[in-house]
Amino acid sequence: MQLDPPRFGNGKAMLIAGLRGHFTTATWAGIPAQWERVGSYGRISGAVGPVHYGLCFLMSDGIDYLSGVEVSGVAGLPSEFGHVSIPAQKYAVFAHYEHVSKLRDTMEAIQRHWFPGSGHEMARPASGAPDFFERYGGGFDPRTGMGDIEVWIPIKS
Repeated sequence: MQLDPPRFGNGKAMLIAGLRGHFTTATWAGIPAQWERVGSYGRISGAVGPVHYGLCFLMSDGIDYLSGVEVSGVAGLPSEFGHVSIPAQKYAVFAHYEHVSKLRDTMEAIQRHWFPGSGHEMARPASGAPDFFERYGGGFDPRTGMGDIEVWIPIKS
């Protein structure tokens, strides 16, 4: 698994809206179906740009995962959608070059290989904010599962 050194940057505050589900090792394969459901809504009311986000909330028995987009407000969103505010903060940003299904491998490499010798620590999320998120840029192709994927991990300043 190729893991390039991260770039560091300050992320802006964002409001992300979409569908949220709970996943365990046994149900991990359900995440693509959640993304398909988000896609079935077409253009989301108040969406800001073409970027999509996968927000990860670590739980004792798995993760909560929100598949969504940045929005300018919550008015007009589908009733099934939840929303999460992400505060402005410092991030270590890792490029992911493999198929989207291999994101767990990238996360494992970051946690086991990069963090221990990096001199950095993950920042504790603000109340309600995700532990980290995936960013799917305009070059991501949902049909192939490849291109323009990054993992954004908040770090202590």
